Amino acid sequence: MARRKNHIPGVSFSAKRALGVTKAKQKIARTTGIPTTKSGRQRKYGNKMTGGSSCILPILFLFVIGFSIIFICL
Repeated sequence: MARRKNHIPGVSFSAKRALGVTKAKQKIARTTGIPTTKSGRQRKYGNKMTGGSSCILPILFLFVIGFSIIFICL
């Protein structure tokens, strides 16, 4: 990884952190329960869709069984 020019080791500055944007976003995310980052939202809704399991195969298996029962009954 390339080093940045005019960088003092151990000193960092973030305008968002200094203005309180980061703290406000964290507070909103905690009170509403909705993550503010894209990856956080994807992870949350992915867990809701799969019931917390990382594998979607059990859900697909249930759909296949359900549709096969419907078509057999018709």
